[in-house]
Amino acid sequence: MSLLAWIILFSLVGGLLSVVAASTFLILPNKIRTKSIPHLVSFAIGALLGAAFLALIPHSLEGANKLDVHDLGLTILLGLLAFFIMEKLVIWRHCHSDHCEAHSDHLDHSHKVAGTLVLIGDGIHNFIDGVLIAAAFMTDIHLGIVTSLAVATHEIPQEVGDFAVLLNSGFSRAKALIFNVLASLTTVAGALLAYFSLFELQAALPYILAVAASSFIYIAVADLIPGLHKRTQLSAGIQQMLLICSGVIVIFIAHSQLH
Repeated sequence: MSLLAWIILFSLVGGLLSVVAASTFLILPNKIRTKSIPHLVSFAIGALLGAAFLALIPHSLEGANKLDVHDLGLTILLGLLAFFIMEKLVIWRHCHSDHCEAHSDHLDHSHKVAGTLVLIGDGIHNFIDGVLIAAAFMTDIHLGIVTSLAVATHEIPQEVGDFAVLLNSGFSRAKALIFNVLASLTTVAGALLAYFSLFELQAALPYILAVAASSFIYIAVADLIPGLHKRTQLSAGIQQMLLICSGVIVIFIAHSQLH
């Protein structure tokens, strides 16, 4: 299978799989869905951190010379700061529960505006994910597969939250699904753009992988982990730790087996 075929296939997996999984969750009773989401979030944290530290950063360092190592570290740092600024500007939208503060504030003002903002933010987010997936595949096919899996795992809880906002904004279940699928297809658009524009810019790939790593680290540390601290019971903490470790182990095994 050609490199372009790999990129298209797994950018579809990274985008559509999370939408399908999230729509399936909406069918479940609210009680079951509410209990399941925190477990998904914990697993996603492990997968994101595993992909960043065990796959993306090592590969970015392999593709750089000694003079680039400090530049790659600076790229990761600037990436973290950039994602913070983008989230502050409501360009980067993440919600991992049915009722989060950001979405609740928008719903209080205008339900329709909230739904539109979620779709726009999701489209931009998925487009960037597509660029990162393509860059990973252009570095190494195995790295691309691991990156796509990490993208899919962290998207599922977000999509569940986005579905809830769209439904509360007046969208029917069918329309919410259709618009979410359309937003997810921007992953393919980003991947194709990256493939055709970055092929001549191989030197930039280590830096794109560094940005991908900073994206995964930011999502895990800034967006997901704070939500886990709301559950203070010892049993909840043990469950969270085990699931986080499971996510890391899955990425480690996948990356090791693929190599």
